[in-house]
Amino acid sequence: MSGPRHFLDLWRLDDDALRAMLDDARRRKQARAGWTRGRIDSDAPGAGRTLAMIFQKNSTRTRFSFDAAIRQLGGDCVIATSSDMQLGRGETVEDTARVLSRMVDAVMIRANSHADVETFAQFCDVPVINGLTDRSHPCQIMADLLTYEEHRGSVAGRTLAWVGDGNNVCSSFIHAAAPFGFTLNIAAPEQYPPNAEDLTRAQKAGARINVTRDPREAVAGADAVITDTWVSMGDIDEKARIAALTPYRVDAALMAVAKTDALFFHDLPAHRGDEVTAEVIEGPQSVVWDEAENRIHAQKAVLAWCFGAWG
Repeated sequence: MSGPRHFLDLWRLDDDALRAMLDDARRRKQARAGWTRGRIDSDAPGAGRTLAMIFQKNSTRTRFSFDAAIRQLGGDCVIATSSDMQLGRGETVEDTARVLSRMVDAVMIRANSHADVETFAQFCDVPVINGLTDRSHPCQIMADLLTYEEHRGSVAGRTLAWVGDGNNVCSSFIHAAAPFGFTLNIAAPEQYPPNAEDLTRAQKAGARINVTRDPREAVAGADAVITDTWVSMGDIDEKARIAALTPYRVDAALMAVAKTDALFFHDLPAHRGDEVTAEVIEGPQSVVWDEAENRIHAQKAVLAWCFGAWG
C-alpha cells in the first residue's frame, strides 16, 4: 500500500501532477461562477473528511482560504495554534503526528521550521500540506500561477521577475520554474540571496533561472513582476533588511521596464512605500486581490489530489 500524498515542496512532486492540480483549480473556480461562497462543489471530494490546521505563525489568507477550501469540497476542519496544543508545551512533533493521524484525514501546517513539517509528514499516516515554512510556500505559488494563467494564458515560455529578498516564496518560484516551463529572473541584494541549494537543484532539472543584483535587469521585458514583504515574522534584522532592500522597491518606473501588459504580484500583507508603492499595488497591472482569492481554488485542487480524488 502506498503512503499518503504529502504536499510539502513543489520540487518533490511529479510535473504532470502539478499541471493537473492547476487545471483542476481553474475548472473548480469556473464551475462556481455565480454561486455563494458557502456552496459545496458538485463532486464534493472532501465529503466526510476533516482537515486539521496547525498554526505556529499568524495568518489571514492561509487560515481563511484553507477553511473555505475544505468546506467547499464538502469537508470540515479543526483549527489550532501550537499554543492551543501540547505541541506548544513540549510534546514531540512525531507524537503529535501519530495522534492526529488517528483523528483527521489531512493536516495543514503553517510552521516556523521546514524540518518540523518534514518530520511531521514522516510520522503521519494522512496527507500533510505545507501552509508555509521558513524554506518554502508552495500553496502560494500554485495560486499565483493560477492567477497568471487566468489573465494571460499558459505561463510556459513566459518570464517572471522576482524583486527583493530571496526568501521562502522566492524558493518556491524556483521550485516551480522547471515543472511549469517559465523563465525566472531574480533580483536580490548580496545580503539576502536566493537559496543556493534550490538554484542548483532547479537548474539540474532544466529550469531557466537568472540571478542578478540589478532589479531593472531582472524586470526588463518580463511578463510579471513579483515581490514580497521585506521583513517577515521572526526576522530580527529589520533595519539591515530595509537598508539593503530599499533599491528593490517596485514603483512605476520599475514596472515601466517590464512589458507594457506585465502583471504585478504580491502575496500580502503589503507595506506600501516599502517593497511596493501604492501607485503600483492599487494600479491596473496589479492582480493581488485575484491572487489572494485564488488561494482557495488552488488549495482545493491540492486537497482533492491529497485525498486521491484524481491522479
